[in-house]
Amino acid sequence: MVAVKRLTHLPVCVDPSHPAGRRDLVIPLALAAIAAGADMLLVEVHPRPWEALSDAEQQLTFEMFRELMVKGREVARAIGRSL
Repeated sequence: MVAVKRLTHLPVCVDPSHPAGRRDLVIPLALAAIAAGADMLLVEVHPRPWEALSDAEQQLTFEMFRELMVKGREVARAIGRSL
């Protein structure tokens, strides 16, 4: 991603949900993407992920999404950015 940001003026979007395949890995991968300079994230969220019709294993609960937003702001602030 760092190379892409250097080679283009376009924003970089990272999808941590699909590569992770497991909801417990989505937040750490998303935070790493923010730290690496991602401009946006594509994260799957569902009120009851275990009932989702697709990708149930990788969807965050609303509470997990709130956690991601809090931690994401902290990481962004640490590198001089904001969410």
